[in-house]
Amino acid sequence: MKTAARLIATFILASALLQGCSTPPVIKTADVLYKEGEQFFQDGKYEEAIAQWKKVKETYESPELTTKAELNIPDAYFLNKDYIEAAAGYEDFRKLHPKHPQADFALYRQGVSYYNQIHSIDTDQTPVKNAQSTFDSYLKAYPSGAQLAEVKEKHRECRDKQLQYELYVGRFYLRTDAYKAAITRFEESLKMFADATRRDEVLFYLGRAYLEDGQKVKGQEIFDRLTKEFPASPFIVEANKILKAAPWYSFIFGG
Repeated sequence: MKTAARLIATFILASALLQGCSTPPVIKTADVLYKEGEQFFQDGKYEEAIAQWKKVKETYESPELTTKAELNIPDAYFLNKDYIEAAAGYEDFRKLHPKHPQADFALYRQGVSYYNQIHSIDTDQTPVKNAQSTFDSYLKAYPSGAQLAEVKEKHRECRDKQLQYELYVGRFYLRTDAYKAAITRFEESLKMFADATRRDEVLFYLGRAYLEDGQKVKGQEIFDRLTKEFPASPFIVEANKILKAAPWYSFIFGG
């Protein structure tokens, strides 16, 4: 019994001595962690880079390196095509450093992160709205910004995608005989997108909606407007076919 007790005591003592002699964990400085993140980033290992840069922030050693890490992290998310996380990271950076020299770049990249989440017109339109709103903010805040040309182009594309969605919904109302709802949708689209390139298409479907709703004179007026404002529109031919095929057309308008 005593022998067993001695053995147990010896084992416990040996374990304690081994633990005491074990190598303590290496605590890396913010500078080392930041440089490791840079290397991972250059190697295309974006998740590993993000992990190191998050550790830089957790050290609280260097405000300068922390600020750099706060912008590098969304950059890594962006290049890794994690656009939701990238957009959130760029927004956080701008809130923390609104006067930073790269605040305009962060706002631009935030908008592109939303833009890259856009899919087809029959899916959630939140990314389109977020992208347009962000690009609006950029155009107002940085009218001569370095990314101005691309922002303008993507802003125009966002508005076009929004109008495509309005047309998609309006055509659905037409197909389901909800003519008054279609009319409202198309009329609002003309007001909201006065500078859009698809206005001729909106006028065509608006004219159709009025005609289907029994408002024949109004439908003719819209088609006349289509011809006057967009004389080269491919929708004019179809509009004329619809009118001439209507049994009441020659009675009301002659011809």
